[in-house]
Amino acid sequence: MVEEVNNEMASFDALKVGDVVSGKVTKAEEKHALIDVGYKVDGILPISELSSLHVEKVTDLLHEGDEVTVKVTKLEDDELVLSKREVDADNAWGDLEQKFQDKTTFSVEIADVVKGGLVVDLGVRGFIPASLVERHFVEDFSDYKGKPLDVKIVELDREKRKVILSHRAVLDDEADKKKERTLESIKEGDIIEGTVQRLTDFGAFVDIGGVDGLVHISQLAHYRVETPSEVVSEGDKVKVKVLSVDPENERISLSIKATQPGPWETAKEKIHTGDVLEGKVKRLVPFGAFVELVPGVEGLVHISEISHTHIGTPDEVLSENQTIKVKVLDVNFGDQRVSLSIKALENEAAEEKHTETQQETARDIDESTSGFSLGDMIGDQLKKYK
Repeated sequence: MVEEVNNEMASFDALKVGDVVSGKVTKAEEKHALIDVGYKVDGILPISELSSLHVEKVTDLLHEGDEVTVKVTKLEDDELVLSKREVDADNAWGDLEQKFQDKTTFSVEIADVVKGGLVVDLGVRGFIPASLVERHFVEDFSDYKGKPLDVKIVELDREKRKVILSHRAVLDDEADKKKERTLESIKEGDIIEGTVQRLTDFGAFVDIGGVDGLVHISQLAHYRVETPSEVVSEGDKVKVKVLSVDPENERISLSIKATQPGPWETAKEKIHTGDVLEGKVKRLVPFGAFVELVPGVEGLVHISEISHTHIGTPDEVLSENQTIKVKVLDVNFGDQRVSLSIKALENEAAEEKHTETQQETARDIDESTSGFSLGDMIGDQLKKYK
């Protein structure tokens, strides 16, 4: 009996601050739990020492009879205070330091959403700042709670118990690898599909697989484009032809118009000799006016075909951007030339008016002649009866 007491006293003396021991939960309350670790009194595990994350109630995590591993943080006057949080942290730091050194990507589950970012439980508190969650701006993070995310450790300070994580770093790595594969695989002449990412005054940047290529404004369409937004919008899926690739500087030149039929090809179904079409005056030159009939296709109204009246320069009659009607005199798709006339329409209008006038005159004469003859006939018949 004396030997047992001595052994028990020896075990009491052997327990000291910093020891890690296993025990069983004898009681779990809202703000603390009692743990039997074989000491003469049960140890107290405060809610603040239960986890690295905020816990509402001890009973959310522990229940009577649970086995736990804890560290002794205080032992005096028969008061034994324990910490599970420190055990978890001690176990976690070695692994975290290795992952930080190796730049390892690993998966975590988002435990909580707080002001400024996301919180995870790594045995220690891990924090993902809002700017390191995605590559794009996120306004509301509420849907992230409970969601798994692949992360990398970007900052680690054991003394300050600081662990900063980044999901964006993982996405950036994936994007870099995708960009590298794209730059290695594409070549001049390839026709591929891309997504319009952004517009500038000088063209459109198109994502063709992790890398953006530039479609210069001159390569957007076969016709003159004033602003890229006339042709494409951000988010549009477009087919592009690769004009050149510079892997070292990550520069790719693309063309949308090279993937589309030329305007003169499509114009074959729309422009025929003798057609009367509406067009817009694009340029005035000393010898005439160039009129756009369909996008990318212009015809020439020679100065001699502008008006029956003699004019010195086309701007005496026409102005740029004016919409006019013209007649197609001749079209040569091989040489991409269309000859037009405004005067010819005036001739036709005059001829139509002359024809109408002649017809009206003829009708008037017929009616006049017919009326006179009928009167004479009636008069002659009446004389017979006198």
